Amino acid sequence: MPECFTHRFRVRYAELDPQGVVFNARYLEYADLVITEYWQARNIRAFGDGALQFHVAHASVNFRKPIRSLEIIEGRARTTRFGHSSMTTAIELHGTTGLQDMHSCEDDLRADIELVNVHVDLATGHSLPIPDSVRNALA
Repeated sequence: MPECFTHRFRVRYAELDPQGVVFNARYLEYADLVITEYWQARNIRAFGDGALQFHVAHASVNFRKPIRSLEIIEGRARTTRFGHSSMTTAIELHGTTGLQDMHSCEDDLRADIELVNVHVDLATGHSLPIPDSVRNALA
C-alpha cells in the first residue's frame, strides 16, 4: 500500500454554513489543500514556471460525519492508481475537537474523497502521459 501523506489544518469560521457545520462544497477545497501539500512535499511543481498541469476529471465525496467550527482536521492522501495520463488519489478527512485531541484522529473519519487528475497540455487541452518523475514521487 502506498505511503500515506498527512496534513493538519483548523476549520475557520468562514467555512461554516448556517447550521454551524462545514459547508459541503468546502470538503473539495479541503481535498485541494491536502493534495497541493502532498504534491509539494513530493517536489511536484503545480505552480509557476515549469509546473506540470493537472485537471480534475472526477471527484467523489462520501460524507461520514459533520465537521464543526474550530476542529483540527487531518487530511490523509495517497495515490491509489496510475493510468497513462491520469492518476487517482484517495483523501480522508479525520477530525478532532481541539488541540488536546491532536493525536486522536485515527478513528474519527469525517469524509473520504476520491480525485482523478489528468495531466494536460494547457495550450491544446489534450491529455499527456504522466511523467516518470511524478510516478516515482507518488508511488
